Amino acid sequence: MASTAGKVIKCKAAVAWEAGKPLVMEEVEVAPPQAMEVRIKILFTSLCHTDVYFWEAKGQTPVFPRIFGHEAGGIVESVGEGVTELAPGDHVLPVFTGECKDCAHCKSEESNMCTLLRINTDRGVMIGDGQSRFSINGKPIYHFVGTSTFSEYTVVHVGCVAKINPNAPLDKVCVLSCGISTGLGATLNVAKPPRGSTVAVFGLGAVGLAAAEGAKMAGASRIIGVDLNPRRFVEAKKFGVTEFVNPSDFDKPIQEVLTEMTDGGVDRSIECTGNINAMISAFECVHDGWGVAVLVGVPHKDAVFKTHPMNLLNERTLKGTFFGNYKPRSDIPAVVEKYMNKELELEKFITHEVPFSEINKAFEYMLKGDSLRCIIRMQEE
Repeated sequence: MASTAGKVIKCKAAVAWEAGKPLVMEEVEVAPPQAMEVRIKILFTSLCHTDVYFWEAKGQTPVFPRIFGHEAGGIVESVGEGVTELAPGDHVLPVFTGECKDCAHCKSEESNMCTLLRINTDRGVMIGDGQSRFSINGKPIYHFVGTSTFSEYTVVHVGCVAKINPNAPLDKVCVLSCGISTGLGATLNVAKPPRGSTVAVFGLGAVGLAAAEGAKMAGASRIIGVDLNPRRFVEAKKFGVTEFVNPSDFDKPIQEVLTEMTDGGVDRSIECTGNINAMISAFECVHDGWGVAVLVGVPHKDAVFKTHPMNLLNERTLKGTFFGNYKPRSDIPAVVEKYMNKELELEKFITHEVPFSEINKAFEYMLKGDSLRCIIRMQEE
């Protein structure tokens, strides 16, 4: 590996040239890491719905040409000046949000929202010098959420890199760098359902199923899945979901249905759709006196949350979470160990696998609603 340190690396990357158009395999030049940056050889990446959302560019600022991808596992190829805790050869997960360890958020035990490295979906450059590390014929190709893992090599700020157990299989644990940790942490770190409690999960995609898995790990007795797609229930049973409710089957608000089913409301609810009505339902379906609702999904930029203040005064709690309240560098290595100790099963989240050259198939599976996670193998046999 040392032979490439300090030099530009030419490699393959899947470039999004414009919104909603298939990614194109290009040869890109990846500059060496600057101060506090690391260059990573990506071995496996997976497709998360957030990549699709920003690739479609329907609800936010379009930044193109761009290299998407933010759920991945790889090996450090070289490190920039000032990087001491990572070395070439380390096995790592790049993460879309960071931990500088110096700001007020990083020093707080209650927050993981690093001031310096918090997710910024509009920024397409490195924060150190405002430049991109990717180029084609001298023209910059923009980064995505500081990770850009749809490239054989990428450059990431050291604060966004979790060093993990080198024995962990990267083709499995790569899914912990975004969606699965988000759902799992929303339950275990934020909702904290007591043993024997009833939990409702809104949205049974990968994040919602990870939230259900967390509820199962916590010992919840009833886990009610709420989704508009009845096909999802069969799959959801593997993640501990005991009952399934489809809001389109009822002519009254789903929160009323859940309140009746549970004799006054669920103990905890976790909302993983980003739909504002689902968020309101998730809050209004929790039991007065002790119910806690946790919002995980990202809403439309113009969405407004409306509920009667009495719902709060009656001792219901509404919480939000970002990346499951995990600090990337401090906490994610321990989540990887949960997998290694067989406390957490990741295989059931992985429904498809494709070689890097067929990355557009992963988008097709996701758009059709066929996949939870599709692993993309960067190195083709």
